[in-house]
Amino acid sequence: MVDREQVAKVIDDDIRPLLQMHGGDIQLVEVTEDGTVKVTLEGACKGCPMAQITISRGVEAKLKEAIPEVKDVVAVEAAE
Repeated sequence: MVDREQVAKVIDDDIRPLLQMHGGDIQLVEVTEDGTVKVTLEGACKGCPMAQITISRGVEAKLKEAIPEVKDVVAVEAAE
């Protein structure tokens, strides 16, 4: 099982600062029992044509490197 606190720390320390440099942000929504991490992209990242690449090559790669139990990262829409 993937530890939500560990995922949140990697996002806060390693991923969020990079996205914020480009006017975006990321929020952790959920970590499922099967190792899927659900996030919401915000700011400049929301609706960006490169968002899927940011998720797969950026966010997912960094999380899997830091936490091998992470199986997948998916972007979900923010609850309004």
